[in-house]
Amino acid sequence: MSVAIKQFGKVAVLMGGLSAEREISLLSGNAVLKALKNKGVDAYGVDVDENIIDVLKAGNYQRVFIMLHGRGGEDGSMQGLLEMMKMPYTGSGVMASSLAMDKLKTKQVWQAMELPTPECCVIDSEQSCALALEKLGLPLIVKPVLEGSSIGMSKVEINDELVPAWKMAEQCGGTIIAERWIEGDEYTAAVLDGQILPMIKLKTAHKFYDYEAKYDANDTQYICPCGLSDEDESTFAALSKKAFDAVGASAWGRVDFMVDEKGQPWLIEVNTVPGMTSHSLVPMAAKQAGLSFENLVLTILSEARCEFC
Repeated sequence: MSVAIKQFGKVAVLMGGLSAEREISLLSGNAVLKALKNKGVDAYGVDVDENIIDVLKAGNYQRVFIMLHGRGGEDGSMQGLLEMMKMPYTGSGVMASSLAMDKLKTKQVWQAMELPTPECCVIDSEQSCALALEKLGLPLIVKPVLEGSSIGMSKVEINDELVPAWKMAEQCGGTIIAERWIEGDEYTAAVLDGQILPMIKLKTAHKFYDYEAKYDANDTQYICPCGLSDEDESTFAALSKKAFDAVGASAWGRVDFMVDEKGQPWLIEVNTVPGMTSHSLVPMAAKQAGLSFENLVLTILSEARCEFC
């Protein structure tokens, strides 16, 4: 075992948890755990529940690899807990994690910085749904602001679909937004150690890149190299980095954006704990950049920090 591997100490890979993305988190976490073990890291999987404080204390871990998706793991709460416990952890800090998890707050930061992101309206009643239709027109997309993996999202193409879409999203809890639909191509930009990795273009036969298209479908296309001109990819990479930095994100993550039929980019969201499954995008981008999954995982772990330790 090399000195670099030894300095990681005993590592807890946090996975599972209590969010709606539990199953994906388990897949991501186990993939990361296997990669770390293959590299000789003294790593252990920890399925997070209400006893996580006692589990971490009893385990005497020196570093934490966060592979929790969604609320309770990606929203700043786990990051805050680890800060209090003075345990270095992977990914963004408390503020950035909390902000990026909230799609509405993220958009408001981008709008304040005059970064392009589709218009949206908060919907919390049938009356507000009607107002959203007046302001945004059709089609539009309905989103719970505090969920990931496209959970609770619906594309609305006719007026009568909006209220049912809002009521379905409402089951996720938190604020619900209706967002102007962008007709065009979808891209993702992975961020690693301050650099934008090769971009990926996404193509799906579904109405949008929904949960099934992300994790279950075999016909979703991931195009990398993405087919953009060098100039456009450079321009969109700079925009993605601005969007990532705007919410205070650090270490690693992903920025999703659309490019409309006129070539205009539109920022959609930031992910501070992206998936690391066989269908996940960051490992694909890393591979295109010449970085194996195992070395990607080691790079992320090497950047583990505790802001107030």
